[in-house]
Amino acid sequence: MKIGIIGAGNIGGNLTRRLTALGHEVSVANSRGPETLKELAEETGATPVRAEEAAEGAEVVVVTVPLKAVPDLPAGLLDGAAEGVAVIDTGNYYPQQRDGRIAAIEDEGLTESRWTERHLGHPVIKAFNGTYAQDILDRPRPAGDPERIALPVAGDDEAAKAKVRALIDALGFDTVDAGGIDDSWRQQPGTPVYGLRAGAEGVRKALAEASPERPADFRG
Repeated sequence: MKIGIIGAGNIGGNLTRRLTALGHEVSVANSRGPETLKELAEETGATPVRAEEAAEGAEVVVVTVPLKAVPDLPAGLLDGAAEGVAVIDTGNYYPQQRDGRIAAIEDEGLTESRWTERHLGHPVIKAFNGTYAQDILDRPRPAGDPERIALPVAGDDEAAKAKVRALIDALGFDTVDAGGIDDSWRQQPGTPVYGLRAGAEGVRKALAEASPERPADFRG
């Protein structure tokens, strides 16, 4: 597939490494310009581009930037994407640590990904937000392996969700359907599943145990 990755930090960089290794055609962008991605491009064979170009023709787009940077993404970011594009949101809201207070999340009770979706003007699939970046490189396992980790995946677009779950399976991880984007609070920071390394049953149990009340450490 043609895949665009916007954000080349730990998650974005390691997804670039794995997805290119699987044979996908990957374009990668960051906020500092394609010339700063030369090393990653040489290592992986990915194409460094400007953020405005990352989604061009893409069947999957990964948005993996700090939440506070989402409103600064280029307008019309997804205009040139393929029909039926699946947009993966890996973001988390860290009001005290990084992002500052976001009123729509704190006061209106929007999930982080619903807020991101509104800015992008396109449905998103929430995945990888509670995954350790190094695990993307170190912990893939074949299907059926008892050590295989499962990742929660939330989203309203069932076709896009199925595409993302198939991609995660190809990366070497199981998935658990975590419901729609309004249910994605179950995998936000401070919940039992966030950062959990467990199989599908463990992930389902953790999702069920989540509280809708945002922990104090993750409130602005």
